[in-house]
Amino acid sequence: MAKGAVLVLLFGRLQEEHGWHGRLVELPQPLTTVAQLQQELGIHCAGLRWAVNQDFATPDHLLQPGDELAFLPPITGG
Repeated sequence: MAKGAVLVLLFGRLQEEHGWHGRLVELPQPLTTVAQLQQELGIHCAGLRWAVNQDFATPDHLLQPGDELAFLPPITGG
């Protein structure tokens, strides 16, 4: 993994909308939160949840190089 990078994973409709499932993303600054990286990537979704290293996280969670950040849209069905 690149120094200063996190692995970002998209699921559900986010994967379809953005055209990718996973990619390495360099942190824009040393103290980057989940919300800041979400904005940097242009990811918008009502009801979105986040997981860092497979544990649910909050938007103010500080990311560290080597982290895995997953964006989890709400599940819909009928």
